[in-house]
Amino acid sequence: MPRVYTSRPALARPAAEGSRHAERVRRRAGVPRIVRVRLATFNILHGRSLVDDRVDVDRFADAVRSLDADVLALQEVDRDQPRSHRADLTTVAADAAGAPEHRFVATLVGEPGVWTAPTGEHQPGRAAYGIAVVSRYPVSAWRTVLLPAPRTRVPVRFPGRRLPTLVRDEPRAALVARVETSAGPVTVACTHLTFVPGRNLTQLVRLTRSLVAEATDGEPVVLLGDLNIEAPHAARTSGWRPLASAPTFPVGEPARQLDHVLAHGPVRATEPAVAVDTGVSDHRALVVPVALGGEHHASPTRSHAADEDRPPPPTGPREPGRRAGRADEG
Repeated sequence: MPRVYTSRPALARPAAEGSRHAERVRRRAGVPRIVRVRLATFNILHGRSLVDDRVDVDRFADAVRSLDADVLALQEVDRDQPRSHRADLTTVAADAAGAPEHRFVATLVGEPGVWTAPTGEHQPGRAAYGIAVVSRYPVSAWRTVLLPAPRTRVPVRFPGRRLPTLVRDEPRAALVARVETSAGPVTVACTHLTFVPGRNLTQLVRLTRSLVAEATDGEPVVLLGDLNIEAPHAARTSGWRPLASAPTFPVGEPARQLDHVLAHGPVRATEPAVAVDTGVSDHRALVVPVALGGEHHASPTRSHAADEDRPPPPTGPREPGRRAGRADEG
């Protein structure tokens, strides 16, 4: 009779041990770790919906939850304002996203009609309006970058008006978070630039230069926000790479991309961005999954523009453990 050979099945390596083994192999081989993160930026119009012209805090929370973002940049955020039921919309968003880290920065204090600029205190203990970042990842440091504002009133042509109106723009700032991931830190900046043509480009250049100057060589930096600049001018002016391309304004039939995700260093989009009509605001939220890490080399472009990236190798599962979730200028 012919001899029959059988082989014993290999013993399965326990999941935790297998993960540790893979990590040791990765380190010995010098392969950089890759982490997948879902980024989003959303001008929330203080939580107001154009459907019924009302602010419903629960509806706003549902809108944030539906984005399922690991790191979320918010603009036009109210805190303790009567028009938004005196809610702290940053905390509402953080709770909805399951994000333990969050920070609000006031660009105006007081209430509509009696706004004043903050005088050095960007987390005032009274009614305010500004920008915010919420993160499911730990944040090791926060800082605020003040942006240059027009010193005089500027003529702006509003829809429905024949002649331009002289207006004074509100103060502008950026909120910068150093977000810690297992692939290393990433700098995430949130901003809302002026609507004044030309001045917004100046603010963008100064901000991106500041971010590069403060960043550690080889670490990724991402700028999210309502830049009030259309694509491709935002990428061309900053020299940074756009990770998201989709019209975001106006919400009903978007024809312009005013909201952006710009990158410097080893970070890349892993899927096309999506502009989401959440039922809140006059902007759509812009969401893009990205991969952090991988090989990086600088390219000699403009001094504030900095880099190109070599695509990293295929990756394993992303982190942290994700919660289950549903996937006019200003």
